[in-house]
Amino acid sequence: MNLFLVRIQKLLHGLGSQSGRLALKKGVAASIEHSVALDGRQYNTVVDVGGNVGQFALFAREKYPHARVFSFEPLEDCWNTFASIFDQDERVQLFRCGIGTEDTEVVINVANANDSSSILPPAAMQIEAFGTTVSATKDIQLRRLASVLRTDQIIAPALLKIDVQGFELDVLKGSKELLSLFETVYVEASYVELYQGQALAGDVLEFMREHGFEIQGVYNQYQHHIKGALQADFLFKRRSTPQHAKN
Repeated sequence: MNLFLVRIQKLLHGLGSQSGRLALKKGVAASIEHSVALDGRQYNTVVDVGGNVGQFALFAREKYPHARVFSFEPLEDCWNTFASIFDQDERVQLFRCGIGTEDTEVVINVANANDSSSILPPAAMQIEAFGTTVSATKDIQLRRLASVLRTDQIIAPALLKIDVQGFELDVLKGSKELLSLFETVYVEASYVELYQGQALAGDVLEFMREHGFEIQGVYNQYQHHIKGALQADFLFKRRSTPQHAKN
């Protein structure tokens, strides 16, 4: 869909509720582009890795009003905006860290568009297709998901959403102890290298298959006018009898 039309739809959607109007004042709109992928599903827990300024959390709070939302965002500017929107919402808890394979500190590349910031440097295709440049680098905290959330906090059915600019496989590996608690995993992944050294969509699909999930659909595919399909959102559902996870 035309990006201009998507922005108009988000604006009109945001104006329709008090929380939406508050978020719009801060330049934030619910990511309603995920509605089709997650239609007809209900969740009691939403884990939002790559919370940015709260776009997906807004969407989740509208779509699943009784769910607890746990969001992870390591960048201070994004964190502050997110926190200002949800500071009165007891069902949303924001953690100022990212998720990775170990509890550590790393450097993140802060991009000119904050939703393009990544632990990985932008590759040539990302720069060409999206005009991404690195404006600064900052130290951030990474945690394994099980270091932050307890098993009893993830109430079924649960959704794990991941949007981390090329770092998806590391997030999944850092979530292995809790992965079987999620009915659905919804992850953005790339067909081509947009960030240097990133795992591609095929690597994510293989990891998910090995850990008891099967793909249910591909959504919001980004099509470059010359280079073709670059990335998309992939929806996975846990098999009823999951295979034993591999190391």
